[in-house]
Amino acid sequence: MAISKDEIIHIAKLACLNLTEEEIEKYAQDMTDILEFAEIVNNLNTDEIKETVGINGEYNVFRKDEVKPSLPREELLKNAPSQDEGMFRIPKVIQ
Repeated sequence: MAISKDEIIHIAKLACLNLTEEEIEKYAQDMTDILEFAEIVNNLNTDEIKETVGINGEYNVFRKDEVKPSLPREELLKNAPSQDEGMFRIPKVIQ
């Protein structure tokens, strides 16, 4: 299944990307290659293969929840470009 330049342009528009003509051609070929590979995988005969959940047979393995010492707050905050009341201060991201 080949992906057309028009489809790449449409996807780029949806993603608010400005692509050059060279990038459009490259991405069209890359997407075509990906879909061709997916088609190969979809056509594999898996009738004789048993389903597996994990490779090693372990299921829901959790580590023990332990409190461990951390770096002092002052040492961590010295890397902050801006701080306020002992916390990282960041620019507002929601309007």
